[in-house]
Amino acid sequence: MSLLEKVAWVDLPSVADDRGVLTAVESGIDIPFEIRRVFYMHHITKARGGHAHRDTSQVLTAAAGSFTLELFDGEQTRTFVMDDPTRGIYMPPMVFVSHYDFSDDAVCLVFADTHYDMSRSIRSREEYLDEVGG
Repeated sequence: MSLLEKVAWVDLPSVADDRGVLTAVESGIDIPFEIRRVFYMHHITKARGGHAHRDTSQVLTAAAGSFTLELFDGEQTRTFVMDDPTRGIYMPPMVFVSHYDFSDDAVCLVFADTHYDMSRSIRSREEYLDEVGG
């Protein structure tokens, strides 16, 4: 099975009323893993990503604005427009990720199942292709 076949949309439970929308995310329930790290990117001026995580699963969502998410497994590429804060993309380990086309108000929110350790990341497409045999 291709790694990209494991990539899936995740609907984030949301409740709307006349005050607006509340989206709540629970570890292991709405996100398919125990959340160990949450981070977000904002005021983004250039493309982000350009790496893969050896042992980290993530769910990414556009908490505000929009951006394009490109995922690569060494052979295939899938592209997603992220513009709905009630939906995220589940990304398994060892998928090379790139983010681009950020709107001025974009906020990319990420839930991860590991604490950050740069030594567990693959920081270039060439190194990634060497590791996956692509």
